[in-house]
Amino acid sequence: MSASQITNLQKLQNIFLTQAGYCEELGSPFMVRLCKLFAEHLDADDPFAHRLLELPQGEGFWNIALPLRVAGALHALVLTKQCQELEKVYPPHHDDHSDSELWGACLHAMDTHADFVIPYLDQAPQTNEVRRCAALLPGFLTIAKLTGLPFIMSELGASAGLNLCWDSFGYKLDNQTWGDLNSGVVMEPEWLGAAAPEAIEITVINRAGCDLSPIDSDNPGERLKLLSYLWADQQDRVSRTDNAMAMVKEKNYSVETSDISDWLIQRLGMDTPTIGNLNFDRTGAVHVIYHSIVWGYQDEAARLANQRQIENAGMAATPESPLAWLRLEPDGSEPGAAITLTLWPDGRECCLGRADYHGRWIDWSGWEN
Repeated sequence: MSASQITNLQKLQNIFLTQAGYCEELGSPFMVRLCKLFAEHLDADDPFAHRLLELPQGEGFWNIALPLRVAGALHALVLTKQCQELEKVYPPHHDDHSDSELWGACLHAMDTHADFVIPYLDQAPQTNEVRRCAALLPGFLTIAKLTGLPFIMSELGASAGLNLCWDSFGYKLDNQTWGDLNSGVVMEPEWLGAAAPEAIEITVINRAGCDLSPIDSDNPGERLKLLSYLWADQQDRVSRTDNAMAMVKEKNYSVETSDISDWLIQRLGMDTPTIGNLNFDRTGAVHVIYHSIVWGYQDEAARLANQRQIENAGMAATPESPLAWLRLEPDGSEPGAAITLTLWPDGRECCLGRADYHGRWIDWSGWEN
């Protein structure tokens, strides 16, 4: 290996170690173990390391999502029962086997099933973390309280559309309940900080979502993709996602294949307002644009352009047709991600609180913080 290849190998190892740290924060001991094994064992003589080193570093492949591509491929082999050697050492059996046994099974899987594993490396991880709705709901309740209006909803980066079903789920927030506690998808995050907003009724009159590569959960291959990126030792996430997929099928919600920038033009009515199911009078409703752990997957130019689109639409909002922008996104602070709301026509912006990336806890501040 050349000096530059050795440097890149060290970068690769650090990416896996960084992901191990995130997985520890998010409560996945098995993923911590798996990422550390990759960091420890990928070396100059490893053909799989060479394959990872060949991925284009400037196109979003060499980032924190790279270990998730690898883990997704291995988990998919387990879910489809294609690799018994790997299945024997994966959850729920992982505590019964040594690190050397786990790593040996990984090597076997990557070698024997290379035709299955390698395509996973070329596609971005697709997740649809349903529990993030627990962090979005108090934001929705805040918008409803402030405006007193029904919702038009536009989700950016909606993946399989599971979080379009947010108002069909059940919630236990602080000392309040909201939604359907018999839905099969019930969330009860640890509640910290100020009291939760009042659990008032919310009416949705229109909803839609977009994604660059929407997942069709009716398609077995697409369904496998979504489940494979969930961490193998977090069965509760798998069960919750399974139930939500059944729900989105029943509701018949669909996600449009579109870049965020193009779709925003349609949904905000800045081009042809009849596109995107908004060909009706919007007076008397608040248009809620929302997303969770999506913004960082765009490059800086796209983020700025999309923010300008939303802000320009906000400047045209009125008290009878307000615009709300609710997001759960990293902001460079810790812990977790910021729950941020901007509400027009006055354009006030407020950090409502913080939440775990997987919605396990919420530290609420509220609109009047």
